[in-house]
Amino acid sequence: MGIFSFLKRDKKSPDSSAEQQPELSQKLDRTRSRFRDNLFGFFTGSKQIDADLLEELEGQLIMADVGVDATQRVMDAINQKVKKDQLADADALRALVHEELVSILRPVEQPLQLPDQAGPFVILVVGVNGSGKTTTIGKLAKQLLDGGQSVMLAAGDTFRAAAVEQLQTWGERNDVPVVAQSTGADSASVIFDALQSATARNIDVLIADTAGRLHTQAGLMDELIKVKRVLGKIDDTAPHETLIVLDGGTGQNALNQAEEFNKAMQLDGMVVTKLDGTAKGGVVFAIAEKIGIPIRFIGVGEQVNDLEVFEASRFVDALIGEPRDT
Repeated sequence: MGIFSFLKRDKKSPDSSAEQQPELSQKLDRTRSRFRDNLFGFFTGSKQIDADLLEELEGQLIMADVGVDATQRVMDAINQKVKKDQLADADALRALVHEELVSILRPVEQPLQLPDQAGPFVILVVGVNGSGKTTTIGKLAKQLLDGGQSVMLAAGDTFRAAAVEQLQTWGERNDVPVVAQSTGADSASVIFDALQSATARNIDVLIADTAGRLHTQAGLMDELIKVKRVLGKIDDTAPHETLIVLDGGTGQNALNQAEEFNKAMQLDGMVVTKLDGTAKGGVVFAIAEKIGIPIRFIGVGEQVNDLEVFEASRFVDALIGEPRDT
């Protein structure tokens, strides 16, 4: 298997800047409305920057689910500029907010890369029920196939028959093998068998689904730790990517889930889904600031290509416009 990377969009490309940016803005319409209308709608370029305006801005950031830590970082940067009399008007304030929001996200802008290795690259996908795990797996599998990788799926969410059936449907749609057992089977056993099979068939990437009961249930975390331990019996470096899928519409609950799963599993990356249907997309900033786990993809629609590589500047541009876009 050669090195494979999900590449970010080239802003210089004629089909990625002028054309693609408005598309992401449209997909993020509800979140965009929260930021553009609520966050910036209360002031204009001629409005004086004073304590009342800054207090309103801080409140709007919190209401947009940006989180206390990320909001404090933005406001600290603003207050420093205000003290130095370096903010001439509200347009300059808006540009500074844009700059700070991008700076929060930039460290977690890390696309998924598959190294050149002998055996299958194992992606263990975790998250609570309803976050979009299985759909994300199907979309990811299709993009890997399009990139020339061979893929196998493991139906490790054995507690829900619907989850197994949904994954098998994605397998049929993408023409990739799915390793599954009966409902209630041991999840670790299913994924162990899948890795054995993937190894024997020289598969490039194995993507394993897992159970998604609430993160507050200790049994789920114990089970996931068992899966990780069992995989290590075949390949002591597996899983190579533990990827959490978070529903962006759950706001601060998504942050709590990320924290709990990270404690148990030492997450390598995350996917934030359903950002096209929520006004709570600000949680991306809260997660980035507080946990710092790489954001591999964002889900912004139902189509396969709506699982997009995360890019900090492009995401912020789509929410509040480019710095000069007033």
